[in-house]
Amino acid sequence: MTYDILLALIAFAFVSSITPGPNNLMLMASGANFGFRRTIPHMLGIGLGFTVMVLLVGTGLAQMFDRYPISHTVLKAASVLYLLYLAWKIAHAAPASGAKAKGDPMTFLQAAAFQWVNPKAWTMALTATTVYTPDHTLQAIVIVAVVFGAVNLPSVSTWTVLGQQMARILTNPHRLVMFNWTMAALLVASLYPVLLSN
Repeated sequence: MTYDILLALIAFAFVSSITPGPNNLMLMASGANFGFRRTIPHMLGIGLGFTVMVLLVGTGLAQMFDRYPISHTVLKAASVLYLLYLAWKIAHAAPASGAKAKGDPMTFLQAAAFQWVNPKAWTMALTATTVYTPDHTLQAIVIVAVVFGAVNLPSVSTWTVLGQQMARILTNPHRLVMFNWTMAALLVASLYPVLLSN
């Protein structure tokens, strides 16, 4: 991998990791509802789960869609249903009174597994392994995965911190309810590109 390609990969990893998407919206909601410390397993699950995903996609898992087109339809349906379920959970995370938020933050394993039904994660992994591994060697695929692993965690942590800081103005239960419903609506809106794709 040349120096120019590496710099372009780092830029792509940063922009795609820091921009809004299902992971970041859920982390912001988790930061607001559960705080930074309780959201750490969620953040680590995203970072490691996505790194493993890039490795597996880069080493041939993506060819499954070419061999079995129905698998793409099944994945798309599972993604939509699971994101709608997560949106419902976020919308109902706010307490009815001034008590702690209902439910628990996403665990490490749940966050790692979520990458496999996250449409944005699939797009990022497929783009990265297609565009930034021109020779498609194992070494290049490992470099792509390592770069994403290094860039992803600090990027997604930013959203948790943002949510945690927002919690200061969400002390009123009604404001927290409105925030959670807004986050849930944005998560549902993130499905728009998926529903339009073939």
